[in-house]
Amino acid sequence: MEVESRNQEEVGFFVLGCLWVKRFPKKFLSEMVEIAKQAKKIAKDDPRKVIHSLKVGLALNLVSLFYYIQPLYRNFGDYATWAVITVVVVFEFTVGATLGKGINRGLATLAAGALGLGAYHLTTITGKPGEPILIGIFVFLQAAASTFIRFFPRVKARYDYGMLIFILTFCLVSISGFRTNDLLDLALKRLYTVLIGASTSVIVSIFVCPVWAGGDLHKLVALNLERLGKFLEGFADEILNSTEAKQSENDVQFRGGMNGILDSKNREEILANFARWEPGHGQFMYRHPWKQYLKIGNLTRQCARRVEALNCYLNPKTLASKEINGMIQEAFSNMSSESGKALKELALAIKTMTMPSSPNPHVTNLQMASRNLKSFLKSDFCEDVNFLKIMPVAAVSSLLIETVNCVENIADAVNELASLANFKGSNSNGAGQNSSKTQCRIFEQPPEDETPHVISINEPTSANEESQSSVHTSGQKLTL
Repeated sequence: MEVESRNQEEVGFFVLGCLWVKRFPKKFLSEMVEIAKQAKKIAKDDPRKVIHSLKVGLALNLVSLFYYIQPLYRNFGDYATWAVITVVVVFEFTVGATLGKGINRGLATLAAGALGLGAYHLTTITGKPGEPILIGIFVFLQAAASTFIRFFPRVKARYDYGMLIFILTFCLVSISGFRTNDLLDLALKRLYTVLIGASTSVIVSIFVCPVWAGGDLHKLVALNLERLGKFLEGFADEILNSTEAKQSENDVQFRGGMNGILDSKNREEILANFARWEPGHGQFMYRHPWKQYLKIGNLTRQCARRVEALNCYLNPKTLASKEINGMIQEAFSNMSSESGKALKELALAIKTMTMPSSPNPHVTNLQMASRNLKSFLKSDFCEDVNFLKIMPVAAVSSLLIETVNCVENIADAVNELASLANFKGSNSNGAGQNSSKTQCRIFEQPPEDETPHVISINEPTSANEESQSSVHTSGQKLTL
């Protein structure tokens, strides 16, 4: 029985092996096709990644000349390996990241090499018996202190890599002195090769199709503002006027758009950190206010969170009452539309680096609409309405007012950025005002014995049309 079971197992393994060999070519081919599709997609989405790969290959070939050219190899020998290693670990996608890592590595190698030489010469005073003990003490103190300093937020953000190289170089130099007669030559050759590798990386990164972290940060902040503005501009029509079946589809699109904005904080901080290392280039001069972009990004995410909360309230199930829906719908539509237009105009100002129109007509309309909505909420409109039906309206109104406040703060931050970065003057102020032909209706709080009135003001498109502005009164429906 045991022999038969063994034979069956062997036959089973043989059959499985044959099937695997038979399927392997087809599976391998499908995997290669999938990899090729993925590579094509990555290259199509961002061609700069292909160029970056070629730049790394170019930099490695340049430092490899230390091996190919005999006079260079005679001077540096196997220490030329450090130049190759430096290119591999220093060369990053953006100029700022490459420059930051290169400076960190060069300065850390210089400082740690000098301290390592000093520590070694101090240990030689005690003689051979006490030399390893003192080296161990110095290595312990330096590693412990440097590791603790790495926890400082500012050091962690900008100099963490340099501190890591400092620890490594100090240990290599100080410990190598115990077995090497010419320690100074070792330290100098390591420093030279590191500087050569870092310099090669920086030069290739800057002069061959450079990718600027500052430019990416600038575009990312403007893109997030534009995306949020586009969503707000069509928010009312997509949510309030949709069926439950379409609501599910809108929720999927909403989540995709909002997640891109809400998850951008880490990327913005990384790009801002790298941008501080970069020299002046293009429209971004030295000491460009990169921190202001982080402020605008934070305000954009705050606004996106309000919009996300609005999305939870504004659906057919929550606003089931047609009466309540009618009260808030037009106010919400006007406010969301004006918010979207204001954000898109601010995004365009950042993208083109031009001064935003001041005062921004859309922000002015929002401020007026916010005051009107507050006046409406303080009125007695809810006396004859079920309290449970009023709660969603109150929540939506509160979120709308908070969204308007966020838009105002974003506008102030963009104006501050334009001032700090010396954006060029905008020639479209007049055009922007002319294009804003929105109708703003002002709610007027009535006496107790009268019905509410709505004053509708058609804003003039030019100074010549001021006399044509008209005032109308209507019934009880609130429109902003």
